[in-house]
Amino acid sequence: MPPPDAQIGYPHSPPNLQSCALVSGRHDRHVLKLGWRWYHHPMTTATAQANPNIAFIKYWGNRDNALRLPSNGSISMNLDGLFTRTTVTFNSSKQDSLSINDYTVMGKGLDRVSSMLDLVRGMANMNERADVVSTNNFPTGAGIASSAAAFAALALASSRAAGLTLSEAQLSRLARRGSGSASRSIPSGFVEWKMGTGDDDSVAVSIAPPEHWDLADCIAIVNASHKKTGSTEGHALAGTSPLQNTRVADTPHRLDICRNAILNKDFEAFANIIEHDSDMMHAVMMTSNPPLMYWQAATVGIFHAVREPFLVISILYSFYSSGGIISFSFFKTPFSYTSIL
Repeated sequence: MPPPDAQIGYPHSPPNLQSCALVSGRHDRHVLKLGWRWYHHPMTTATAQANPNIAFIKYWGNRDNALRLPSNGSISMNLDGLFTRTTVTFNSSKQDSLSINDYTVMGKGLDRVSSMLDLVRGMANMNERADVVSTNNFPTGAGIASSAAAFAALALASSRAAGLTLSEAQLSRLARRGSGSASRSIPSGFVEWKMGTGDDDSVAVSIAPPEHWDLADCIAIVNASHKKTGSTEGHALAGTSPLQNTRVADTPHRLDICRNAILNKDFEAFANIIEHDSDMMHAVMMTSNPPLMYWQAATVGIFHAVREPFLVISILYSFYSSGGIISFSFFKTPFSYTSIL
């Protein structure tokens, strides 16, 4: 079997205050007369770019699926080598449109984007439809947090296109409504998504800047095909596993260990808790009803290779919400990753 494709990411973000960056924007004043009231809306095109993230302490399961309020908090790192770039243009069209990598998207994909646009339209007190054009440089729907990058970019581009200037917390909250993990792609560097008490305070914050720790992340793509069961459906099944309640109850402890390991640059503690958390999440998936078996044959092979005692480099594994995507974290540049794969 040939080795899987690999892509490298670092915790660095573009030179701006947020991992999600506004690339461009254009404003044209447009006046609408609605009954006796006048509304002045900036008819705008805006482009934003965002990175996916790798979760160290995983998010799996919601206590509110509509608001995407997580069952537990999570910690992640943004990846600067991978990105989604999205352009939003509000206009006089009769309906929203969506294009991803030059393919027109209809059905559930468009509905999900329109739901976020409806939130933005409500915030901006406008009714215009939008054309959304998005591209990314990594597989979509295969498990590399493509929805995180997509909805983080959409949150920033659509809000700015509607004439809004939202704070980082407001953008994180908005992005969360499209995809829970998207909340973590708004701040830069090493990020913690607080589960919060409700919609207002369930947002992500940076716990360390990108330059805090010189880690590299190698993503092995064992299977780039679209997941048969997406994360949204998977989150809804989490509660059917008899292991989920135990996993959630122990999460604050794992968050403390992971956060302290990052802040203290303790790779051994970092590796142990991340691998443990990854295994716990997939145990929940495998024991859900119906079970989600994302692992591939090559997944298990790489799992054993990483744990070989002869390895002299500092390395850890973490499975995304797909066994076809495996993330490895290293000190500095991963010179030896190809031999392992």
